Amino acid sequence: MAKPLNIGLVGYGFMGRTHSNAYNRVTNFFDTEYKPVLKAVCARDAEKVKGFADTWGYQSIETDWRKLVERKDIDAIDICTPNNLHHDIAIAAAANGKMILCEKPLSMNTAEGEAMCQAVESAKVLNTVWYNYRRAPAVTFAKQLVDSGRLGRIFHYRANFLQDWTISADLPQGGTALWRLDAAAAGSGVTGDLLAHCIDTAIWLNGSMQNVTAMTETFIKERQHTLTGKVEKVEIDDACAFLCRFDNGSLGLFESTRYARGHKALYTFEINGEHASIKWDLHDLHRLQWFDHKDESNLRGWRSIHVTDGDHPYMNKWWVPGLQIGYEHTFVHHVADFLEGVAKGESVSPTFRQALETQKICDAVLSSAKTGSWTNVG
Repeated sequence: MAKPLNIGLVGYGFMGRTHSNAYNRVTNFFDTEYKPVLKAVCARDAEKVKGFADTWGYQSIETDWRKLVERKDIDAIDICTPNNLHHDIAIAAAANGKMILCEKPLSMNTAEGEAMCQAVESAKVLNTVWYNYRRAPAVTFAKQLVDSGRLGRIFHYRANFLQDWTISADLPQGGTALWRLDAAAAGSGVTGDLLAHCIDTAIWLNGSMQNVTAMTETFIKERQHTLTGKVEKVEIDDACAFLCRFDNGSLGLFESTRYARGHKALYTFEINGEHASIKWDLHDLHRLQWFDHKDESNLRGWRSIHVTDGDHPYMNKWWVPGLQIGYEHTFVHHVADFLEGVAKGESVSPTFRQALETQKICDAVLSSAKTGSWTNVG
């Protein structure tokens, strides 16, 4: 019989739902030594958090995260709050000996992230950051192909993450739903929210970055603030593009915006190597596109690999070959891997320390955009 692992969730927004769904589903499909128990969920509005608890099966509620992290019946704290709260909650959770699962990005900036790393490392608590796209089976399969050397020397890595939901000037900033537009809560705009995903995947697949040169733009300079009711300056980046050099000598090209009309969540990446290339599209997340120059010339071309067979990553836990899975399953996979790590006494990637590398790159990108010059990472 699986051992209970008591979860304390902070925050009940979009990410709180994805995580709760993963906790509820994981042991239906994965044979794990530990089983998540939804012990408590915390948010400021007691009535709303009670409704969330009833919907997802949490046993109790809190309205103060400080009380939650001090509870003796909680094993792991899951941080699903706006970015400006990650640091304080993680530091307190580590001090209370809790395992920590933190939403991305790790922190508001590198300094906060370093303090969080030191806290979990000093306390020796297991930790991970929810960069879920690593655990899309096609992306994990891409990792296997790159690590096997099938692509040969890597020349190029390019990625984009495009949305269009903030184009209206009438959209306010701040508050429960729109904190991502408020620099005080989010730290940055598309760089920390969207490009962080692209960066994490890139350094996982292609290794560390040396330096970057970037540009950002805020298209709508002022918006009414939900909390104050006043028209205030917008300080987050609406769009960002940057070039980089990787340690392996390859070149990177990254773009993200919330002003690409017609795109709700277009995340793609492509890697070009000496022998082969791969590309992936979140809109078709169960497929990996593959080009192999070693194919016979009259058969050479891009092929679409349907990543649903039992020998593909994670897929032997789901349905029969040919039947695909979706976005929410990436979180189930992360929980399954986390539980396996708990059984071994090991943190699973990306850890706080590994996610700090992404934070350093984000900071370098924003710094470069301000100075207009190449900026070294870290």
